[in-house]
Amino acid sequence: MKIPSSLTGPLPSILIAALWGSVMFLPFKGPGPALILFVALTAGITGLYGVSRLKISFRVLEGIPEFLSQHRIPATATLVLLFTVFPFILNNYYLDVLVMAGIYSILAIGLNVIVGFTGLLNLGFAAFYACGAYTYALLNTKLGLSFWVCLPLSAGFTSLIGLLLAVPALRLRGDYLAIVTLGFGEIMRLILNNWDSLTHGPNGITGIEPPEIANISFSNIKYYYYLVFIILVLSLAIIKRVEISRFGRAWKAIKENEIAASTIGINTTTYKLFAFAFGTFWGGTAGILFAAKMQFVSPESFTFIESVLILSMVILGGLGNTYGAVLGAFLLVLLPEALREVQLYRMLLLGIGLVLLMRFRPQGLMGVK
Repeated sequence: MKIPSSLTGPLPSILIAALWGSVMFLPFKGPGPALILFVALTAGITGLYGVSRLKISFRVLEGIPEFLSQHRIPATATLVLLFTVFPFILNNYYLDVLVMAGIYSILAIGLNVIVGFTGLLNLGFAAFYACGAYTYALLNTKLGLSFWVCLPLSAGFTSLIGLLLAVPALRLRGDYLAIVTLGFGEIMRLILNNWDSLTHGPNGITGIEPPEIANISFSNIKYYYYLVFIILVLSLAIIKRVEISRFGRAWKAIKENEIAASTIGINTTTYKLFAFAFGTFWGGTAGILFAAKMQFVSPESFTFIESVLILSMVILGGLGNTYGAVLGAFLLVLLPEALREVQLYRMLLLGIGLVLLMRFRPQGLMGVK
């Protein structure tokens, strides 16, 4: 049966979206506030739709990567100056939130290599996050190795695990590959939860030492803030260099058309293995930073929801856009904190915002069609 065009136009879609949001809000505050929310959502979505029809929305965001490449030195100097002064003007709570945003940014740009550059859907990236965290926790607490010794060891071991997973998994494509990575994420969580003699199970591992340099401990959040953002800047620089290299071009060719890429001489299997190993390396690095910051790790920090959250950051910023992945990570970490005053509704509002973004901007904030 053919659906009438009057039911598929923009106005019915806007009304349905607004009605859905207000119905979700109804059990919390009752009919009056739900009606007000319905009116507000209708007006807001209509305005957003009108702006999108004018084709001027998000144009500034789309031009950010080009602007940064054309004005690299002044843009870099401005950002470095801005992030350098934050510890002097913000309290420890806000610095803690920024540190977590930096760690999630490293996770997002690592996953972006796999999903955004190469087009391999990974639904278990939190497993590599956990691998890096637990490797550092075990090496530090059981062998007494320092953070600086464990950093390359843990990240390299995580990269090796990603490579070993990719060998059998890359025989599959699309949804089947996503299911395999999802299964691996759950396997990793169950191992961490049940191998009591090694991981202490649900109780986790405590007593992890923070980094130290010349007897200066990074347990102070201000020092740790600088450490995380130095590593974030280095990871961005490395990934951007790889993106414009032969590897990056091959990954993007595989994403666009794997058969065409193979016909021009690209060994697609080898390059996909490299993508998994390189992307999971940064997932392990973020896990080490997380374990050193919290000085405690447990399986509850690396659930499937974490994998979905990291993937949402990549999609929100724009698949294949490195700076977009960082923007998506900052938004999904900072927005829930900004909405903390409305504790009961912040995830509802965030979810509605993501739904609207995917409706009107499916390519992400900094993505291109």
